Amino acid sequence: MSNPRQPAHPVHPMFINRWSPRSLTNEAVPHDVLMTILEAGRWAPSAYNAQPWRFIYALRGGQGWDGIFGAINEGNQSWVHRAGALVAIASAKQALFPGKTELAPNAWHSFDTGSAWMSMALQAVECGWAAHALAGFDPVKLRAAIHLPDDYAIDAVMVIGKQGDKAQLSEALQAREAPNARKPLAEISSEGVFKA
Repeated sequence: MSNPRQPAHPVHPMFINRWSPRSLTNEAVPHDVLMTILEAGRWAPSAYNAQPWRFIYALRGGQGWDGIFGAINEGNQSWVHRAGALVAIASAKQALFPGKTELAPNAWHSFDTGSAWMSMALQAVECGWAAHALAGFDPVKLRAAIHLPDDYAIDAVMVIGKQGDKAQLSEALQAREAPNARKPLAEISSEGVFKA
């Protein structure tokens, strides 16, 4: 399938080629490939180098799979069951900042963890895998399944798999199974002051 995305300004192809497919092949993600993807997240930038992200992973059929999968909403389960790995992405809401002796609220924990997600998503594509971040899950169930303490936020669930034939998806999802466009740069950027 050719990629219909066309940037308005020159950017590295990795930004255009990365998208979030749902059609997956059931192929298991090798442990070393998953570790490479997580390693990319480890090197993401973070405010004060706090590195608030935590990655709780499960390989297909392995420890933790049922808990993470069971917290995903039913509509997403209809395609996620073909994934090779699932990663619950969480972030510490507090950090020990330089020169301080006590934890303090970290207003940037989710922003920084978003950088880690993007690093992992790009690395997944580089390794020949697809990555899809989900917000469609029950946070109470997921928190219980992964034993996540209250001082951590749940940011997303990352689904990793080999891209497959979209014919295996429901008709509604097949219609959405393509790289999508983005708003024009002029609509999301402005010089000097905010523009709605």
